[in-house]
Amino acid sequence: MATNNIFVNLPVDDLEASKAFYTALGYTLNPNFSDEKAACVVLSDSVYIMLLVKPYFSTFTDREVVDPRSQVGSLNSLGVDSREEVDRFAERAVAAGGAELNEPQDFGFMYSRDIEDPDGHGWQIMWMDPVAQQNGPPSE
Repeated sequence: MATNNIFVNLPVDDLEASKAFYTALGYTLNPNFSDEKAACVVLSDSVYIMLLVKPYFSTFTDREVVDPRSQVGSLNSLGVDSREEVDRFAERAVAAGGAELNEPQDFGFMYSRDIEDPDGHGWQIMWMDPVAQQNGPPSE
């Protein structure tokens, strides 16, 4: 079974601040799926983030909505084309109101930095050597 779209749904406290953060990173909003309760952030032709104010997000689940600043519900990674782009992305995220969570991780074939958005949702920004991506990490 093939998947044609990915929607990552995130509960947010302040929709306007969240929209400002993601657009400062260079992403656009899809107005067809955005209103006062939600905003659709376009990451690519098939990957989207749905920013949903917490009361609206809660209508989609019977479970407690956790605070991502103190609990982890998922770890999401965004791949970019180079080590330099990892650094540029992390720097833009911090300048836009996000925070860097850890020291950069450098495994030679893979390089990443972990950031969080203003609501505490974590993102790993990563680059992987195309050969390693195709064949797996090099043997030691």
